[in-house]
Amino acid sequence: MRARSWVDAHLSRAGRRVTGLVEPRVRPWSLVWRVPTDDGPVWFKANNPGTVHEAVLVETLAELTPDRVLTPIAVDRRQGWSLLPDGGESLRDVLGRDPDLSHWERALPGYAALQLASAPRADELVALGVPDHRPEVLAGLLAELLDDHGSLLTGAEGGLSQDMYERLRAELPSYAERCRRLADIGIPATVQHDDLHDGNVFAGPDGYRYFDWGDASVAHPFGTLLVTLRSIRYADKPAADDTRLARLRDAYLEAWTGRYDRRTLVEAADLAIQLGPVSRSLSWRRALDTPDESRAEYADAVPGWLEELFAADPL
Repeated sequence: MRARSWVDAHLSRAGRRVTGLVEPRVRPWSLVWRVPTDDGPVWFKANNPGTVHEAVLVETLAELTPDRVLTPIAVDRRQGWSLLPDGGESLRDVLGRDPDLSHWERALPGYAALQLASAPRADELVALGVPDHRPEVLAGLLAELLDDHGSLLTGAEGGLSQDMYERLRAELPSYAERCRRLADIGIPATVQHDDLHDGNVFAGPDGYRYFDWGDASVAHPFGTLLVTLRSIRYADKPAADDTRLARLRDAYLEAWTGRYDRRTLVEAADLAIQLGPVSRSLSWRRALDTPDESRAEYADAVPGWLEELFAADPL
């Protein structure tokens, strides 16, 4: 198998060898292997065509912010393959032992620093194939998505009802206006993970590292808050009330306070969260860009996230 030969060759160059059977994890959007070696496990990932940009993004982020992501052992940009060292325990593991939201207060500023460091390279990242979800193009992407009745399962089980479809169509002008307002605030676009929950953050002795970038895009940075705050509220409902969530939001926004006043930052965060479901729907459509029959299990995520445009935001 070509992939296994590729893994073996790059491990050999790194002075390591495989010591057991690989453990596969298969999803419609990727194949992941846990590969045991004589110096601890490593992880091979092969992305599908819709998430193939993850490999080049991880490689670029490792150059820009090596203390915020895992540095790949090897990357094949064309194939969408990456070979990564083990990152240790996740933030989810830590929260399982100690469900204190202050862990998130410490994790979010590092992610914000990664975004700020990446912002000057936003155009380059788009040129390398990272999807463009900047506010200036997001309304057009929504209009295009609404023409994709197959992905939206319009009128089918698990898909958009005709009433919801018409409601989304009617929402386009308002959505475009909010995109314009967010763009006018002027906070630069950068890499936006779009699935930053506690299972996608390593929490090691050297600090927090952020991984699993297959849903990422170049977008308004604050769109991150949609998934992050929702996941926190879902995972820890008793503790994650509006006051605590606002505190976490503010811990994240702190990185931008030297350039923008807090009122402007909160307005931008609110707008980015409101607009974010379209980005999530688009990322799911890319993730399911495969003939694999298992995609049907997840297909309702594309219309489901669009319906979230009309849901209350996490705060």
